[in-house]
Parts: sequence; C-alpha cells; structure tokens
Amino acid sequence: MAYLLRQAVRTTVQRNLLQLRHATTSSAEAAKSELNVQVSESCLKRLREICTDGSFLRVTVEGGGCSGFQYKFDLDNKLNEDDRQFGEDKAKVVIDTISLEYCSGATVDYHSELIRAGFRMVANPLAEQGCSCGSSFSIKL
Repeated sequence: MAYLLRQAVRTTVQRNLLQLRHATTSSAEAAKSELNVQVSESCLKRLREICTDGSFLRVTVEGGGCSGFQYKFDLDNKLNEDDRQFGEDKAKVVIDTISLEYCSGATVDYHSELIRAGFRMVANPLAEQGCSCGSSFSIKL
C-alpha cells in the first residue's frame, strides 16, 4: 500500500514539475536554443564504433529510479519532430526537448571499467542528487 502511495505521489509531483517548467518558459523557441548537452570524446569514439548503420544514441529522461528521474540510453534510427541532435554526423546523440529540459548543461559520456561499460550522463547542473549507480537523479527546485 505504501509503495502504491509513493508511486502516485511521485507521478503527481513529476507532472507538476513538468508543467511548472513549461509555464516558466517565455518562448519555446528561445528555450530550445539555450538547451544543450556536451558529448565527450570517449562517447563520440564509441558511437563511431557501434553506429555504422546510421543509428544514433537516444537519451531519454523518465520518471522512476531511486531518486525520482532516470536516464535511459537506447540505439535508435528514427528522428522525431522534437528531437535535438548533438555530436557529429556519424556519432550522434539525440534527445527530445522535454528530456533535454532535465539534463541541459550535462555531458554524455562513455565510461569503461573492469566490471562494466556504458553510456552515462555526468555533471548535470540540474541534478540535486543521484543514486550510486548514476542512472537516476532528483532535480533541483
């Protein structure tokens, strides 16, 4: 029961935060031009290796995870109307404009260590705290 209550409250809070962010934006086009992410050289290198068929890395921010929001990384080959592209032609990172509002100013990185390797979002100036695995975060209010 407590779990269901937490999920309901979390969903409501996330929806309200999203509406607040959209309401405070004076112009969608002005905000769109200011939002961006950096792509690290290690990320570009890995994308050049794995995206040989015209695919790209899609980054999405979703509700959930340990801290309220989580990053999702997928390989995709279909661009949507509200997507923004970063990186270079053969090593693209694509983020939809709503997700970009939660990670603008951050860096998309590829990290490899002995026990795991993968894409990650680092130095997100909009994240207040995150979990130890780095896949979820809470936003600054």
